[in-house]
Amino acid sequence: MRLRLRLITLFAGLVISTVSSAAELPHRWVSAGGALSEWVCALGAESKLVGVDTTSQHPESLKSLPSIGYQRQLSAEGILSLRPDVLIGTQEMGPAEVLKQIQAAGVPVEMFSAQADLTTLQATLTHLGRLLGDTAHAKDVFDRFKQQMDQQQAQVKHLQATHKTLGVLLLLGHAGGKPMIAGKDTAADWLLTQAGGRNLATHSGYKPFSVEALAGLNPEVLVFADRSLSGEAARAALLKENPVLASIRAVKAGRLYEVDPTLLVGGLGPRLPERLKQLTVEFYPEAAAAQ
Repeated sequence: MRLRLRLITLFAGLVISTVSSAAELPHRWVSAGGALSEWVCALGAESKLVGVDTTSQHPESLKSLPSIGYQRQLSAEGILSLRPDVLIGTQEMGPAEVLKQIQAAGVPVEMFSAQADLTTLQATLTHLGRLLGDTAHAKDVFDRFKQQMDQQQAQVKHLQATHKTLGVLLLLGHAGGKPMIAGKDTAADWLLTQAGGRNLATHSGYKPFSVEALAGLNPEVLVFADRSLSGEAARAALLKENPVLASIRAVKAGRLYEVDPTLLVGGLGPRLPERLKQLTVEFYPEAAAAQ
């Protein structure tokens, strides 16, 4: 009888502990990072988001949430007005003074890395899983993403064994004006490499391009991302604002491809595997058609 009573007491304690722990999990989230917002949704917790930054454009439903502005120019007053239990973002968010004000108001600030690699993504999803109280689901989501990336890399390896690796560049601009070339240690560099290209830019980060540099690199494929325009409007603006591009062999051959700029913000996001598959087809159209 005593043993049974002990077991009942122990079980009750575990239940109380679990409920207490669940009650302490944040319920009202504000996200200052596009990729993070997408992962929160992918983990089934979109309903917890009460505000997002301007880089959080996917899924479409996020656009109906209150905006906290650009992730690098946050306002403590605007965020605190949403009564969040937690603010999540990458090291790209700021200013630092605003983050200190938010913490001083009693709101935890959970900082994630924006590094574009699988190790960082695994850590990000594990951390989000803990905040949501479901690390097992977070692990499953990461495993599916990694499986997609393994399949992508097998495809690229096969293509590169029988085809020349293309020299590519990615330009990031605003309404076509003053585009910057994506160099090493950027999400754009990761994207180009994973799609099967070779980034011709050797500098780190993003750097304004010069006519001389672009002419010297003369990429076979040019990828662009525009922060304010999309589709044909973005393409037309890029060529209009930068007439020198008309002399580049990629443009002459019609090999000018667009990527969504939100794919390049805040680390690896859940939409990347699908865009990578499409970009690989754009890089190697003949090989893709033969399969």
